[in-house]
Amino acid sequence: MLKSYFRVAFRNFWRNKTFSLINILGLSIGISASLVIFLLVQYDFSFEKFEKDSTRIFRVVAQGKNDHGAWQNNCMAEPMGPAVKKEASGLEIVAPFRTLDETRVTIPYPDPNHPTVLHKQKDLVVADENYFQLIGYSWLAGSPASATQQPYQVVLTEKNARLYYAGLKYNDIIGKPIIFDDTIQCTITGIVKDLPGNTDFYFGTILSRPTFYTARLKPEGFGQWGYTNSADQLFVKLAPHTQPATVNAQLTKIINSNEKPDPKDHGKVTSSLQPLDDIHFNLDYGVFDQSRQAHKPTLYSLLAVAAFLLLLACINFINLTTAQASQRAKEIGIRKTLGSQRRQLTIQFLTETFVLTLMATILSIILTPLLLKMFADFIPADFHFNLLKQPGVIVFLMVLVLVVTFLSGIYPALVLSGFKPVLVLKNQAYSNTGKTRSAWLRKSLTVSQFVIAQVFIIGTLLVAKQISFAINKDLGFKRDAIVYFRTNYRDSAQKRLVLLDKIKAMPGVALVSISSNPPSSNGTWSSTMTFNDGKKEIRENVQVKIADSNYFRMYGFRLLAGTSAPQSDTTNAVVINETYLHILGYQDPQKIINKQLDWNGKPRIVGVIADFFPRSLREPIKPLVIANGMRSATVFNITLQPRNADGSNWPASLAAIQKAFHDVYPNDEYDYQFVDDTIAKFYTAEKNISRLLAWATGLTIFISCLGLLGLVIYITNQRTKEIGVRKVIGASITQLILLLSKDFLKLIGLAILIALPISWWGSQKWLENFAYKTQLSWWVFAAGGASLLLIALIILGIRTLKAALANPVKALRSE
Repeated sequence: MLKSYFRVAFRNFWRNKTFSLINILGLSIGISASLVIFLLVQYDFSFEKFEKDSTRIFRVVAQGKNDHGAWQNNCMAEPMGPAVKKEASGLEIVAPFRTLDETRVTIPYPDPNHPTVLHKQKDLVVADENYFQLIGYSWLAGSPASATQQPYQVVLTEKNARLYYAGLKYNDIIGKPIIFDDTIQCTITGIVKDLPGNTDFYFGTILSRPTFYTARLKPEGFGQWGYTNSADQLFVKLAPHTQPATVNAQLTKIINSNEKPDPKDHGKVTSSLQPLDDIHFNLDYGVFDQSRQAHKPTLYSLLAVAAFLLLLACINFINLTTAQASQRAKEIGIRKTLGSQRRQLTIQFLTETFVLTLMATILSIILTPLLLKMFADFIPADFHFNLLKQPGVIVFLMVLVLVVTFLSGIYPALVLSGFKPVLVLKNQAYSNTGKTRSAWLRKSLTVSQFVIAQVFIIGTLLVAKQISFAINKDLGFKRDAIVYFRTNYRDSAQKRLVLLDKIKAMPGVALVSISSNPPSSNGTWSSTMTFNDGKKEIRENVQVKIADSNYFRMYGFRLLAGTSAPQSDTTNAVVINETYLHILGYQDPQKIINKQLDWNGKPRIVGVIADFFPRSLREPIKPLVIANGMRSATVFNITLQPRNADGSNWPASLAAIQKAFHDVYPNDEYDYQFVDDTIAKFYTAEKNISRLLAWATGLTIFISCLGLLGLVIYITNQRTKEIGVRKVIGASITQLILLLSKDFLKLIGLAILIALPISWWGSQKWLENFAYKTQLSWWVFAAGGASLLLIALIILGIRTLKAALANPVKALRSE
């Protein structure tokens, strides 16, 4: 019996090749998209799942609120770790660590006279034995008790051990030297296994924490309350049965007792525990180095996209199968007359659906690697698709085949198997009048398809509009023709002055400045500052940038009062932004000039500038100061001369800057960026969403149009004789096209009307993620509707024109 089911299924596919191909293509696209999305979502939700006690591991974070807004910090001042260990109860492990900037690593192996030099290593962290206990590393060599007890000790993961000392056994690597930035010579004291699953703890080289406490390595402000740096992280592991809420209260008490907020200040600072499994997803706090994060609403939206694409493919199948029902009516009538039961016929039609779905799934497995290559630039490097090594994917596909078979096949199977043999054999089984229940269902499903397509089109246009708004918005500073690069903060300030003089002398350079960061950057440095004008005292967490006087000229900040900060090696003057001015209680910027801040030597406020955007438009502008004090400035900002006619001067100038850099820093790698490129990277997530939306929209339109094409082919085939008669009695080509298209155009128009309010609501919700956003213009909705209508007209026009141009003699020959 089963063999008979499959034989009939293949016979029917061959008899209706066009409709079978449309169904297979639609289902394969839906299944391919679902498979790719499943792989991406599974990857992101697998982070930190290998941790045995992950529900007890938390990051300590801080939140603040005052009359001017709210802020969040994922970092803690360095003294917070020892204070929590001493004063808080209910904790099993307290593990502070500090991430390091890109570092040059030198390995005197295999030839000590010609060492291996690895530039810009990003996986360095400073930690102690608590870090290894927290994460649960397995040790391959060395002693966990002593490997990070002393200064200048280093622990490697097995991946880095193989990279640095390839060919040596792990025990033989213990005691070997490793040198950082040519000056910090350390000894390898331990090797641990690579973490077994996906993780944000990507660190492969762990320096002992006592190393960082040595005078020549300790950065400015390190070890002081009130100085926070995004590199300083604090993690804890709760004791069994300890509730996070009880620890939150203790953390807040520790912060407030040491930061000593002004009791008159209406602001509030609290500390809390962020769960380990939230770190990969919470964009408010970020990961350790601003690396890739997932966004749960986006992942859920992707799952919705997958569901919609599958639904569209299933709708196609239902529409085309029920539309063809009359062609199989006699077959069903004869089968029932010969004794077939309805259950057997239902199984027959479900078998046909199963075979089609299985063929589509096989095709989708072939297509998936191609789709992954299309999006390789924003898929994580360690993301892989290997069906044989991912049993979860095989289970997913098996479940998917069964679900799609049921959703696509159950209704057509019930409709077809329900035909009565007496009516079938009298040609009265299927009226084809367009007024049957199946016809109304087809119309409803067609409208649903185009509603989904319309929502996707409008969403794609809106995301593109917001990205364009963000990139082209006036950010409050100049950004054209400005490049910047970093120098090693451990090198002497004298070297930077030598390089500064070399670059100043270059004819292709218009202006040079040294700062801690360009106006917009990933790195953040904030500090608690106190302002007291004799009437009130205000303590505030303020973002800090260090810069020379040329910085203000280069970036063209709009000065509201005073002057830019004068050149100085030490910090004695600051310029504040408009937001900080208002927090301090002033509206007139002139009145705050020459007031002092209680911070880092009590600098004077010498100027006020208009607000600018230091990060993306998602984030509100925060209080900020630009201070002088060149000892902490390591970033060179360079304005290039205007590009000449043939564009040759910029490459020449950049090459000259590179040569000067290597003259001063022969062992460092030169890596420059344009400021406008850095700003564009803030919107990488939105660009990825835009690209995914465009891809999903294209697939949605394609699947919808496949279904529309199938229905148009079917209707024109059914009405071939009617078209022939109408042509004979004088109907024009235009009249015939309108006759065949009007019902479909009504359905598409209805779909557009239904989709408009849904699109408006979804657009409003998405734009709530941005502090500064584009307007919801009417033309976005008009363009979305017009584009869908145009695509549908093209599909309808091609097929209906062919039917209208057919020779009526051929259509009426059998009559």
